[in-house]
Amino acid sequence: MPNSHPTLRDVARLAGVSHQTVSRVINGSEDVLPETRANVEAAIKQLGYRPNAIARSMARGQTHTLACISPNLTDYTFASVIEGAETEARQHDYFLLSSSATDPKAFHALVDELVGHRRVDGLIVINPYSDDRFQHIPEKFPVVFVGAQSHEQKISSVCLDDEKVAYEATRHLISLGHKDIALVTGPMEEDCSLDRTEGYRRALQEAGIPFDDSKIIEGDWSATSGQDALLSFVEQGRVPTAVFAQNDRMAMGVLRAARDVNIKVPTQLAVIGVDDMPLSSYFDPPLTTMRQDMPRIGQEATRMLLDIIQKKNTDQREVKLSAQLVVRQSTSDKGGD
Repeated sequence: MPNSHPTLRDVARLAGVSHQTVSRVINGSEDVLPETRANVEAAIKQLGYRPNAIARSMARGQTHTLACISPNLTDYTFASVIEGAETEARQHDYFLLSSSATDPKAFHALVDELVGHRRVDGLIVINPYSDDRFQHIPEKFPVVFVGAQSHEQKISSVCLDDEKVAYEATRHLISLGHKDIALVTGPMEEDCSLDRTEGYRRALQEAGIPFDDSKIIEGDWSATSGQDALLSFVEQGRVPTAVFAQNDRMAMGVLRAARDVNIKVPTQLAVIGVDDMPLSSYFDPPLTTMRQDMPRIGQEATRMLLDIIQKKNTDQREVKLSAQLVVRQSTSDKGGD
């Protein structure tokens, strides 16, 4: 009766060979006689033996495991990117470890543990420029950035075309007749915030609308910062006719503040965000937004990383993905999904 957990030595005993020979068969070595290989494969089948995938990978110098490190695991966009990366990894028989590092020190320690101890074959790093974590990227190790382009290092990257997204969002507001358009940004040390601000500026410039720094308020991606931004305009007595918030959560905060001070959306204030979070269509009113495909970003990053690991393409590459305008009631009474 087969052992419920047969070992490599059980296979060797049944096949009448050494455990080294069984190991060579499992690892695809050609240095085994056809008859011997057939006997070993028959013993494996009879016992229901399942080779240790980790041990096999390590014997070949690979773990068949990737790691995705993000600032946190609770943010919707990060989680969606990781989900896409994991789906793609599985299709190529790779495991994906996801972990978070809240600061450069934690990031450095995590990378040292994963790379220094050969636990993974490659890294996907989300938002490497949100702080100084990009300085702790290991040299000559497969790495792909997500959400930012590599400035000095020759590291491939996948991100949203942030400047184009902001340009199209601002153009939408302009097409509705708005000229007094405020901007609520993410943290300005992040690439995407800078690029989205540039897209906003370019759209205004092309429309002949003066660019005014006083209409820009820096947020931190939270709904609270969006709420505070609109309330600041209210306190200053200069409420704009439209607000472009660089993500949906800040846009949600703008909508909440507008309701609290009895500003009607969209008749008195139009609001547009970026992301198309699952609850965006349930906001009050439903939010017009730029929909980005976060899982696809994760999939593209994983494909790129596997190409590097398998040496199919080791050249530095930059992939920028577009977003889709989804018009709802926060910018138009006729908006729909």
